[in-house]
Amino acid sequence: MAQQKCVPVVNAARCKGCGLCVAFCPKKVFEADFEGKCIVKFPEACVGCLSCDYRCPDFAIKLVFGD
Repeated sequence: MAQQKCVPVVNAARCKGCGLCVAFCPKKVFEADFEGKCIVKFPEACVGCLSCDYRCPDFAIKLVFGD
C-alpha cells in the first residue's frame, strides 16, 4: 500500500513563533523565519506523523492529505 501524500500548511496569522513544530518534527520539515514564525521549508519530507499538529498550541498548522 502506497503512503498517502501529505502537505503541512501553516496559518502565519495564528503562529506565535513558539518553535514546538521546529523542535519536534522528526523530518525537519519546518524552520523559523526572520520573525521566529514557522515556515514549511521541506514539504516533500513530511510523513504525516501529526507531531506538529498535536503540539501546536495555537492550531496554526494543519496537514492536508491527498493522493
